[in-house]
Amino acid sequence: MNLYAQFRTRFPADPDVPFLIEADGLELSYGALEDRTGALAERLVELGVAAGDRVAVQADKSVPGLLLYLATLRAGAVHLPLNPAYTAAEVRYFLEDSEPALFVGDPERGAGARRSSTLQVLAEGALQARGSFEDVARAPDDLAAILYTSGTTGRSKGAMLTHANLASNAETLREAWRFTAGDRLLHALPIFHTHGLFVATNVTLLAGSALLFLPAFDLDEIVRLLPRATAMMGVPTYYTRLLSRPDFTRELTAHMRLFVSGSAPLSAETHREFEARTGHLILERYGMTETNMNTSNPYDGPRVPGSVGPALPGVEIRIADPATGAELPRGEVGMIEIRGPNVCKGYWRMPDKTAEAFREDGFFISGDLGFADESDYVHIVGREKDLVITGGLNVYPAEVEAAIEAIPGIAECAVIGVPHPDFGEAVVAAVVARADARIDEPAIKLELADSLAAFKRPKRVFVVADLPRNAMGKVRKNVLRESFAELFAGPAA
Repeated sequence: MNLYAQFRTRFPADPDVPFLIEADGLELSYGALEDRTGALAERLVELGVAAGDRVAVQADKSVPGLLLYLATLRAGAVHLPLNPAYTAAEVRYFLEDSEPALFVGDPERGAGARRSSTLQVLAEGALQARGSFEDVARAPDDLAAILYTSGTTGRSKGAMLTHANLASNAETLREAWRFTAGDRLLHALPIFHTHGLFVATNVTLLAGSALLFLPAFDLDEIVRLLPRATAMMGVPTYYTRLLSRPDFTRELTAHMRLFVSGSAPLSAETHREFEARTGHLILERYGMTETNMNTSNPYDGPRVPGSVGPALPGVEIRIADPATGAELPRGEVGMIEIRGPNVCKGYWRMPDKTAEAFREDGFFISGDLGFADESDYVHIVGREKDLVITGGLNVYPAEVEAAIEAIPGIAECAVIGVPHPDFGEAVVAAVVARADARIDEPAIKLELADSLAAFKRPKRVFVVADLPRNAMGKVRKNVLRESFAELFAGPAA
């Protein structure tokens, strides 16, 4: 059940077929992929990495970094990618918690590992490998990776993902999204995260197709390379930035087969504008660090703006009462809970947190609030921690954000709750204007008067240059809440 061995069963018969194509045109064939990951795996073993050991990596996105992930699988070890933006103090926590056998990154940060190396030195050492490498056998339930959650509400937790978790989800997505050996996927996502590392890479390998590999999101490069691609995966920010380009046209995308969006909510307005501009309907899906992908709008069938689609084959979704776990009727907002082969084993060395995250019948409690419509399409209304309770009434940020983003001239917005002396919490919105628009708080409030009940309308609206985001494009609402925490404090409130 070694995941890499499962990938190999789908490799093209011709080893010269390209697996990865860099922006400058350099190609890495499937044959070279086999040789270089084998050499890296052999080097890992020489450095003392044994089956089940963690290999922590903090490095900028690169071809050697991607190959190291695959080499770690081949060696039977556990891949532990870390965001390059993490500080030394944050890295120290991850290394002390995971106790890796090897840390690949700045050796000065590697105090919690038995051994440290830079990616360059590791890759150069692999060039001395003696020959072919035999994949280390793994069981379906053995760990393939640990991915740490963002930790915005406490200590980061390490989600334990098995070979079976990753294999099942990649195969499901390959079939659901119709990936074949003829595809070329434009890959501009980070590789320390589920979306770019597992969804994009694993699906490509199981299809025997190719990656057009960019080291980072570069708008000019995306536009230049699109004519060579058949599919693209991105976060909503990628698509809003493409729409800002006058040369992003129907003609430029006419040959494309699929655009996928995830990692953060895609606004219904962006969905509609993208279709009007290109003729393509973006396929939005829903996943988590702990579960990989859970739902997806269909490849064939309605792709509904504002929805993340029904459950993927083999995955069960239910909407439950957050307090009791009782399943709720269609249309009622509750906790999204997930059960299936894609769901992680739990959290690394946190049995209490693991127990809290699962119902007795095995459903994982996502922390996301949503509802299912009559067609079983899931609609996410926000994280449970983002729910605003004002004057005893629940306000779901996603509903207010959708109403604001429907106003002409607004590019995007984020809605939060901040302390209020009378209402407990007040609804506050931060909005970003389109480049050619002039908007202000009174105009926005006037527009909302007909679309939202009074208790849902923001008490304050702030026009900002940008929204704070993490590396995957998710708005950091905790940062906004901190910024506006004192807004209604004091006698002037």
